[in-house]
Amino acid sequence: MELFARAQVVRLKSHHDKFLYADEDETRVTQDRNGAATNARWTVERVPNSPTVIRLRSRYSRYLSASNEPFLLGMTGRKVLQAPAPSSSAGGGGGAGASSLEWEPVKDGFQARLKTRYGHYLRANGGVPPWRNSVTHDVPHRTATQDWVLWDVEIVQVLTPGPEHPPSAPAAVVSAPASPTAPEMKLPPRQNGAGHRPSNSYGGHHHHHPPPPATLEEDTLPPPKPKPKPKPVVERLESSLSFNAPLHKVEGRAIYYQIADDNGDVDDDEEARSFTFNGSNLEDLTRKLKEETGLDDIIICTRNPITSKLTPLRLQLPPNNAAMRIVLVQESSKVLAGM
Repeated sequence: MELFARAQVVRLKSHHDKFLYADEDETRVTQDRNGAATNARWTVERVPNSPTVIRLRSRYSRYLSASNEPFLLGMTGRKVLQAPAPSSSAGGGGGAGASSLEWEPVKDGFQARLKTRYGHYLRANGGVPPWRNSVTHDVPHRTATQDWVLWDVEIVQVLTPGPEHPPSAPAAVVSAPASPTAPEMKLPPRQNGAGHRPSNSYGGHHHHHPPPPATLEEDTLPPPKPKPKPKPVVERLESSLSFNAPLHKVEGRAIYYQIADDNGDVDDDEEARSFTFNGSNLEDLTRKLKEETGLDDIIICTRNPITSKLTPLRLQLPPNNAAMRIVLVQESSKVLAGM
């Protein structure tokens, strides 16, 4: 819950460098690389009486839901969908429908796992269709897919509440009403009658000099008006950079790959897939590509820029984390016979 403590709107980035995406049909949930799309933004809602649980609302005012519907027959993963808001009769969290919309964030380093009320985790799938870009909830069993339930939390909007109590005005004693803009003081009237001093023996009269004007001291000013209590301010953290870079530094090399057919041919119209590789050797790269593609019998090849022939990569990786463009060939492919 710590990663969502001040989050108002978030993006969730999967292990495959793709974002949790609310499909336009307002039902499906997938993965997409376009983090700038509003479909990749999810509003965080707290669940009453459950401080460790949240709901995630899509741009269509529908909620991320862990359904009971199997993703594929015979498989353990179940579909993750967009579902309507819980009914008022469900209260703060009661009812089967409401509980399917509730997720408990579990911090894992700088990332988070999103757990359902039944102990399953939100999982970003990879591999070949229909698994590619799909999102399910499941209990990960394979070590190779443990990272598929980890999500980077990128905050798009953060809610910063104002102070709970406004500063109180300083106490002041007002001895006489005064205008702060016109401190002019009127002279007291000349006294007559009994209050008048008699004349002296020479018939002269004493002249009454007016008293010095009163000094306007600080304690005669009215107290300053207390400042109004500021309203909560929503700080927008969106910028041209926030859509293109995660909150933490990403290191590693860029890997661009294509999958060849049985004859070693690659569809030039198909865009090469890519990911960031943080390993240092060929063995780690092979393991990572197996996770990405779901294929177990692959050979990593490079293409000769002059002859366009494929050559298996047998030695160490290029130095200095240089980007790599590779072609994956299955071990059963006919093209391997000519290498």
